[in-house]
Amino acid sequence: MATGPEVKAAPCTLRSAVESDIPTIFRFIQALAEYERLSHEVSATEAALGATLFGSTPRAEVVLAEVDGTPVGFALFFHNYSTFLAKPGLYLEDLFVLPEYRGRGFGKALLVHLAELAVQRSCGRFEWSVLDWNEPSILFYKSLGAVPMADWSIFRVTGEALEKLGGAKKPKS
Repeated sequence: MATGPEVKAAPCTLRSAVESDIPTIFRFIQALAEYERLSHEVSATEAALGATLFGSTPRAEVVLAEVDGTPVGFALFFHNYSTFLAKPGLYLEDLFVLPEYRGRGFGKALLVHLAELAVQRSCGRFEWSVLDWNEPSILFYKSLGAVPMADWSIFRVTGEALEKLGGAKKPKS
């Protein structure tokens, strides 16, 4: 990859994903999992993505970044809600740019696009999580004005623990 001030990034086009993009989205998810050293946790399938992204009740949205019609990155996001603000929020679940296209502004373009959507949709927050070891991303996010939520810890229940918790009997009223 050429570097230096004489190199200009190709213009990036952002667009909402459509159902025919499912294989591309799935490949990006697999590449992101590999980058994050979490490939063993991927149980998603193209069919499951189709149902949850483009089925009767879509649960998330995807924006693709393209250069000359070739997908080079994606952002998958959904709405959450802030009771303190009484407003929806926008939560970025995944952001990924192919390694050979990093450092050219495509990740920033995706984040700016999502921030614009958050403003247009009257969201009170735009937030995401980042792995503690991912220093390049942390520095990048901080350069955009994002701040880590040092006083908060993420908790997760999944798999067997979720099944056990979700199957617990409800107390009698």
